[in-house]
Amino acid sequence: MLFEPRSGRLAAWGNALLAGLVSPDEAVSSIVGEDAVHRVAGLPGESGPVGLTLALGRMRALGVGGLRVALPAPGHPLGLSGPPEFNARALEAQEAVVAVGAALGLVPEVAEAGPAGDVHFSVTWHVLPVREAPPADVPSLGEAERELAEALREATVVLTRLDVAASGPVAEAALSAYRARAEAGREALAPGYPARAVRVLALAQRVDLMVSLAYENGHGGAVAASEMAARAEALRPVERVARRALVAAYNSAVEERERD
Repeated sequence: MLFEPRSGRLAAWGNALLAGLVSPDEAVSSIVGEDAVHRVAGLPGESGPVGLTLALGRMRALGVGGLRVALPAPGHPLGLSGPPEFNARALEAQEAVVAVGAALGLVPEVAEAGPAGDVHFSVTWHVLPVREAPPADVPSLGEAERELAEALREATVVLTRLDVAASGPVAEAALSAYRARAEAGREALAPGYPARAVRVLALAQRVDLMVSLAYENGHGGAVAASEMAARAEALRPVERVARRALVAAYNSAVEERERD
């Protein structure tokens, strides 16, 4: 249930590869994760879809020096810079990757196949032209960390006031998985990211987990339509803060290199 967008994995491990900190095989394995396969379509110089290893090499040859994440939502073009066609595709997918050094963006299209209980996911990254401009509404790591601390307090107060308890077997399983991941020290980001980014990413995932549990774990005491609407209204800004922090964390490697 932890929110780990595919765009985040592509950007993080793509940045590590572009910086020479990991091998192509390690980067591709980490990007694909539990998916069956990832392909890249529409890459300049290629007549059809290609594998990630070739695509990342081709992007480097095209001048790409880094990758940023965008996690847009209706009314919030987080991390986007245009043009409208790319923004619309990214909004539909709710995520995208924007290249630094070349006017290219990648939007994932996810397909699933297989019977229930044995579903496999394949991903096609569609390459589209982007406008080379500052991304929208992306905070610094410091701003994101401060916003998250306040959002975590607000989320706790809101869920308590609306009697939406993060309890029950589904919630307990999700929380146990989160704790196990933290205790195991699973690498949240690729090599080359500052420790603060890892901390911000983990906190953003924790806030996102709380919000997800609130939505998915029944209505608690908020059984009236007005109360359910109040819960959604109260949690919407918390979700927004968590998404902003996720983007800040994933983009921090690029931001640090640009400051050097």
